Amino acid sequence: MHIHPVILCGGSGTRLWPMSRGGYPKQYLKLTGENTLVQQTALRLRGIADIASPIVVTNNEQRFLVAEQLRQVDVVSSAIVLEPASRNTAPAIAVAALLAMRESPDSLLLVLPSDHVITGEAAFIKAAEAAAQIARDGYLVTFGITPTEPHTGYGYIRAGSTLEGAQNFVVDSFVEKPDAETAQRFLADGRYYWNSGMFMLKASTYMEELRRYEPEIAKQAELSLEGAQRDNDFVRLEAESFSACPNISVDHAVMEKTKRAAVVAVADLGWNDIGSWTALADIAARDAQDNALMGDVLTDAVTNSYIRAEHRLVAAIGLDNIVIVETADAVLVAHRYQAQDVKKIVAQLNAMGRHESVTHRRVVRPWGSY
Repeated sequence: MHIHPVILCGGSGTRLWPMSRGGYPKQYLKLTGENTLVQQTALRLRGIADIASPIVVTNNEQRFLVAEQLRQVDVVSSAIVLEPASRNTAPAIAVAALLAMRESPDSLLLVLPSDHVITGEAAFIKAAEAAAQIARDGYLVTFGITPTEPHTGYGYIRAGSTLEGAQNFVVDSFVEKPDAETAQRFLADGRYYWNSGMFMLKASTYMEELRRYEPEIAKQAELSLEGAQRDNDFVRLEAESFSACPNISVDHAVMEKTKRAAVVAVADLGWNDIGSWTALADIAARDAQDNALMGDVLTDAVTNSYIRAEHRLVAAIGLDNIVIVETADAVLVAHRYQAQDVKKIVAQLNAMGRHESVTHRRVVRPWGSY
């Protein structure tokens, strides 16, 4: 019973503008080291027992990006599935499940976003193998991150009764992103975990539950794969059928409805979804002034800031809690705790016809204190 990794690569990542663009999103950038995020995702799979070659799901525009980046780190995919339209995670996972079931109906899927950071790789491998044991028994398993703060930017999972293993639970409920007071209560309660967006699923069980709760997705995913064209490593899904899939996440389509949901709680994963420049600043190495400085940067009387120079010298004086990101064609300057509002700038650019997906031009620079 092989574990088939499913690496989801289709996101646009505009919350990390101006580096991340529609045509060159964050998963293909070297944000936290020598490898890009998608390369890191693929490489951390190697320590897991019974792991198969990954199934990669992306779009037509990014097909050569992901193929080349995997080649650079000697990872061979079993298929690179090309979505003709963006339809969220439930249809993407359905297509991957159907592909894996061609090998065996008992195949497991390890579903991973391509744009997350995980520093505790040993903990990740241990959690994946624990999740596989539960998934083999027919549970749809999500990875829950033990919260370290009352974060309001994540959805939460409330754990129910204990399964075999001290950190394995039946899911009691999924909770949307809370306000600050509610998040503080979740943290004090001890039964709530951050929803990481990573899953371990038996392919056949997922399709059974999808047919139960979202039969149209199951139907159209099957038709799109039946009509797909294979072009070397690329699987080009039939456009009309796949586009007819409802646009819905796996959480909303299946996980919040099924009675088979389970959670593996992980405390030392070092997980971050890098949803904003603030999140990236939180995990960066810092100097004595609590600054994270990348590239050609000079500062004086600057504290608690994240400054990244990609192409030229950036000098900053007398600043606190500021994010500065310089690229070839744009510079972002924001208060650290408002950096998530970069999406408003992207919306303005698109409304003006100055599309944020300008060709991404980068020069390799030293990675500072990473």
